[in-house]
Amino acid sequence: MDTIDTIEIYALKGPEQKKPFWVSHFIVPNANELLVKIKTKDGIEGFGLATSYTDITPILKPFSNGLADFIVGMNPYQPEQIYNKIFNLTDTRISNEKKWSREALIRISSAVDIACWDLIGKKSGLPLYQLFGGFRDKVPCYVTCAYYQDGKDNVQLREEIEQLVADGHQGFKGKVGGLSLSEDIKRMEIIREVIGPDKDLMVDVNRAWDLKTAIEACKLLEPLKPTWLEEPLRWEDDRRQTKILSKRTTIPLSGGESEITSYGCRSFLEEDAIQILQFDVTMFGGFTHGRKLAALCELNHVDVAPHHDCYIHAQLVASTPAGRIVESFPDPERDPLQAELFTNPPEIKNGWLTLNKEPGLGLTISEDAMKKFGSLIYKNKK
Repeated sequence: MDTIDTIEIYALKGPEQKKPFWVSHFIVPNANELLVKIKTKDGIEGFGLATSYTDITPILKPFSNGLADFIVGMNPYQPEQIYNKIFNLTDTRISNEKKWSREALIRISSAVDIACWDLIGKKSGLPLYQLFGGFRDKVPCYVTCAYYQDGKDNVQLREEIEQLVADGHQGFKGKVGGLSLSEDIKRMEIIREVIGPDKDLMVDVNRAWDLKTAIEACKLLEPLKPTWLEEPLRWEDDRRQTKILSKRTTIPLSGGESEITSYGCRSFLEEDAIQILQFDVTMFGGFTHGRKLAALCELNHVDVAPHHDCYIHAQLVASTPAGRIVESFPDPERDPLQAELFTNPPEIKNGWLTLNKEPGLGLTISEDAMKKFGSLIYKNKK
């Protein structure tokens, strides 16, 4: 039986932002990720990523006091077993004794799972989108833009969108929730004016509104014909309130990225609250649970439009009829990892991402990018 022989853990951090990118109520880091590399005794290597919007130190801590011992020696071609082994540590005495946080274990289980699937693809000689179902080999791709930045006015917003249109993008997701409703509607009107009536406009609230504000906002946004309204409601009762909102607007609603498990996404589906699910396999679930959520979406007539990391999520979106679109961040200041981490990034052109044909994730990590952004945190002794 082939087993995991080597595991390496890296922290990927971007440079300090000159003008931080704000959403409605928090700064989005330009790079803050865990990179896991695993290698078998026969030399096949896979990697996986986990994204964090908070301090990454607690996610790295478990590798300083024994977590790797649970992974090394396992069969990487049994990702269900490995995922469950790590995830199930969230409710154990050892995780409490060693101060392994629940969030850390969930993120780690995702990164390790993605690495296992990358390795499985390489072993089989097939790209993951084919292993997962092979519905198509390219997927629509939109750009997230219109972040709040200190000193950025509507003139600069217009210039930003004009450049993105000139670059060939076909879908645009703007940020709202950080200003008054009237100011935010004006910003979305500018985007619609610049992109024209035929391109997609998505609106992302990042859970900033109460229900009354969301209902009023939908009335004001409907003339702009948004493709979807994303995470419109505050966290404390967003599943139930999203269901209420869905009955008060014609705008399709989306959500899921802020859940911490796949079970939270399942609850969104059970509430019949959303039309687009936006889970993130680099934050919870990995591909093992991402595939299960995609299947649930297909059976419940809900579209899959994952949060973040288009090069990872494209494999899943391309595999299923439920796969709708992936999210991209072409501004290297916002996401230097999308710009530099891989030597062979899939082509994004005229609103479409075409997947690579190489096996597994089909991605080759840049050594220059690792020197620039990466710090080795742990490597097991063989």
